[in-house]
Amino acid sequence: MQDSVQTRTASRAIPFDTDKLDRLMEEAGLDLLLVTSKHNVQYLLDVERAIFFDYMDALGVSRYLPVVIYAKGAPDKAAYVGHRMEFYQREVVRPWIPELRTSGNGSVDPIATAVDIIRRTGVSAKRIGVEMAFLPMDAGKALRDAFPDSEIKDALFVLERLRAVKTPAELARLRTASDLVIESMLDVIAHHGAGTTKRQLFEALRIAEVKRGLTFEYCLLAAGTSHNRAPSELRWEEGDVLSLDSGGNYHGYIGDLARMAVLGEPDQELQDLLGEIEAVQRAAFAVIKPGAMGGLIYTAAERALKERSHHENSEFLAHGMGLVSHEAPRLTATGPVRYDAFDAERPLEPGMVISVETTMKHPNRGFIKLEDTVAVTATGHEIFGEGGRGWNLGGTALRG
Repeated sequence: MQDSVQTRTASRAIPFDTDKLDRLMEEAGLDLLLVTSKHNVQYLLDVERAIFFDYMDALGVSRYLPVVIYAKGAPDKAAYVGHRMEFYQREVVRPWIPELRTSGNGSVDPIATAVDIIRRTGVSAKRIGVEMAFLPMDAGKALRDAFPDSEIKDALFVLERLRAVKTPAELARLRTASDLVIESMLDVIAHHGAGTTKRQLFEALRIAEVKRGLTFEYCLLAAGTSHNRAPSELRWEEGDVLSLDSGGNYHGYIGDLARMAVLGEPDQELQDLLGEIEAVQRAAFAVIKPGAMGGLIYTAAERALKERSHHENSEFLAHGMGLVSHEAPRLTATGPVRYDAFDAERPLEPGMVISVETTMKHPNRGFIKLEDTVAVTATGHEIFGEGGRGWNLGGTALRG
């Protein structure tokens, strides 16, 4: 196998806004970025992730660690250090990056190569931004030893803000991911009936998503009166509700939605309960538009929730979506994934994408939930994957 390749090319345009990144770096007091998370590496390079390491990091006695080097105001000196097993893939589709090395092996070696590149190109390394949560301790120590007089700071926020507004290509991937997740759910619901276990439903949804070109990430599912959402031998029986909440990944972008099903015809109580959740969802959708403060989504949803008869058993959540679940915009500081509510008092922008979800844990009828993906547009909003919002009937394809 060829161990490394070093090239300089200007054949591809830079896929992100360098002026915006430079501005964010200046505001954060950074001269240089060393980017090591797979999602941000994918974003900055605008190429598919390394095939061998798409969903695996461990290898031998170490792990995969890609490194993108970006100096403020100097995209012509940017570089990428990938693993040697990426060589063939990067030959087929070369990223825009001027200097490309596929010589890395483990976590310390690519940092050592990055240090050599930084010193040779002469870019400032006085204030280095890294992703603290995505930099192994041995690699971080190697970087500190190489630049003992430099200030090393967390750049996660800078990179998140760079990705906050999606491009048309990113929106298309999120729309496709959402549509295919819904299509997969409806297929599984129609082809499974009484006696199917939650584990069987889990596996069926995994297969359905993969058949449609998605990478299956997870499925949280509840059946009957239980609120437990792990796969198990619990069976879906006649009259039972079923909640499917799944994330399917399309070329790095996540479709994360939840839909409901029932075996048999839903009675009036079930219709009313799902109607309450739909009303909260629609109240949140109504305020999503450019210029609206992010916190208005919670204000509108919580007002609608208080008017529902089962508000004491229900909860609302809204968060950003994209390459990562719970990325910008950050709308609440009290959700299950904790971070600051940076965007609550800031205007929404066209291209931002938000997951909107309302959950009811009914004491007698079970776990009832809707989750939708909503993109902010120039004039309002667009819902991705809007199908299957009502009670979907289980086993319809089995009835001949």
